[in-house]
Amino acid sequence: MQTSFDMFYETEVPEGELIVSRTDFTGKITYANETFAEISGYEPDELIGRSHNMIRHPDMPKSVFTDLWETLKRGEVWNGYVKNRRKDGGFYWVHARVGTVMKDGKPVEYKSVREPISREKAIEVQNLYDKLRSEEEGTTRVVLYVKNDKLSEAQSLED
Repeated sequence: MQTSFDMFYETEVPEGELIVSRTDFTGKITYANETFAEISGYEPDELIGRSHNMIRHPDMPKSVFTDLWETLKRGEVWNGYVKNRRKDGGFYWVHARVGTVMKDGKPVEYKSVREPISREKAIEVQNLYDKLRSEEEGTTRVVLYVKNDKLSEAQSLED
């Protein structure tokens, strides 16, 4: 039996950095700051005009985004934790605040500001999201932790 796997690396959002984006009401990105591009691994022009869910990580339960959209439709600001997927398949965790941008008293777009979270919070939220996905979708995530020395041996065998 042949077994293969992909390795995905976590990118930590640096303390003090904010990831900022804006979308139209269909979720297409209209603005992405440099930090968003850098952390996600995309160039800014690869983000603009694309659906924001292009960075949605498969570990995210659907109910989280259902809650986000319902909150926005009520005109409220949504706060929550999000695991995003990078262009290279890796991931990063953020705390997100998403709200409606108003101009002359009328809604014009959504704005999301995301900031880093602690390792402890990421583990706590990952465990919660694993439970939600199991209940909602009947799927379970499997994680394999490999000692760095074993990883180095495996990489040298590939060369």
